[in-house]
Amino acid sequence: MSERGGDRYGFEAFDCAPALRLEAHERVAKLQFDGIGQRLDRIEAVMERLERRLWLTVYGVVAVILAQAVQPLLMTG
Repeated sequence: MSERGGDRYGFEAFDCAPALRLEAHERVAKLQFDGIGQRLDRIEAVMERLERRLWLTVYGVVAVILAQAVQPLLMTG
């Protein structure tokens, strides 16, 4: 018997077609999940930028409303 762990009963280890297909599918699935992860990261970054713009718009609208409310008080004084 050989000392290699992959050998069994004196035969050399070999890769069979179903095992190779399974490995290929696993590699493809990993690539797809990696791609999806990268897309999700980009989408999250875009959402953060949009959220910042939204809050800036909200603060701007509130500032305009407050300025219009304070303006008549300043004109009378």
